[in-house]
Amino acid sequence: MQRLFVAVLVALAVTGAAAACSVAFGARIVTLPEILDGLRAVGVALPGTTDASADAAHSVAALAVAERLPRTAIALAVGAALGVSGTLMQAVTRNPIADPGILGINHGAALGVILGMTLWHTSDLRITLWLALAGAFTTACFVYLIGSLGPGGTTPIKLALAGVATTALLSSLVTAIRLPQDQALDEFRYWHTGSLGRGSWDTLGTVAPLLGVALLVGILCARALNSLALGDEAATALGVNVARTRIIAVSAGVALCAAATAVAGPISFVGLMVPHTLRALWGQDMRLILPLSAFGGAALLTFADVAGRIIGRPNEVAVGIITAFIGAPILIAIVRATKVRDL
Repeated sequence: MQRLFVAVLVALAVTGAAAACSVAFGARIVTLPEILDGLRAVGVALPGTTDASADAAHSVAALAVAERLPRTAIALAVGAALGVSGTLMQAVTRNPIADPGILGINHGAALGVILGMTLWHTSDLRITLWLALAGAFTTACFVYLIGSLGPGGTTPIKLALAGVATTALLSSLVTAIRLPQDQALDEFRYWHTGSLGRGSWDTLGTVAPLLGVALLVGILCARALNSLALGDEAATALGVNVARTRIIAVSAGVALCAAATAVAGPISFVGLMVPHTLRALWGQDMRLILPLSAFGGAALLTFADVAGRIIGRPNEVAVGIITAFIGAPILIAIVRATKVRDL
């Protein structure tokens, strides 16, 4: 119980620090008194305010806080989704390098979104979210099918190679589709690098129901995934329906990845880094690791977004570039430590 309390306390502290930094840092640094003033100003910027309160609501601090609050909330939500998605995929496939980006699932979701942008001329999230889901689930099935071919059936290394090949194929398809579409090029370029800068409260409200349900379903699979880690036969002996557990857990992970991609574009390596870090710190119990993955992913992506804003000031570096810059060396280190022949 004490270990659980410490883990939750650390997770809340780190995530809270990430959220505070996201509100404070950007093209202009907002101090703590200004943040508090900005929050008060945003709170009074309602119909019926006095002229003085209206002036306060339009102060630089208030505008900065008002703009950064939804961005921070989206970063936390998308990061949590990617963290839990990666943890679920690693647990189900028993693949230490499983990640929505490495397995190509986020690129499948991206293909669905870009089809909506270019062929049907819509960027309405209520539509592209479903296209992202269709693309993500189709890609997941395709990668698993390719990875199961040949002697030995599905293995971690075959899944990873199938995912890399599928990612290359999907990236080529996306490029071929978007090149003739000059009108959508700028919007697509901004989204496809993985960015949080164009979200709003409406954006978060659109994906929140799907994210909430998928997160809950994924976390509820924790006990069954603990049994699954012992092997299929042991899990069956413990009363776990192995096939059903895999389908539910993978579906939750794919849905989380699709929703995150529809909002922020294809962001890789969050789902790879978070589970490894948490398992090194807190052990293998999925009942603890899955909830902590939500906090860890949220904190990681939010800190990465803050870093992109600071590095690129007065503009910004897309958060997808920051996570790739951090995650690629970690992937190499994991492969070297695990040894590819043992995957």
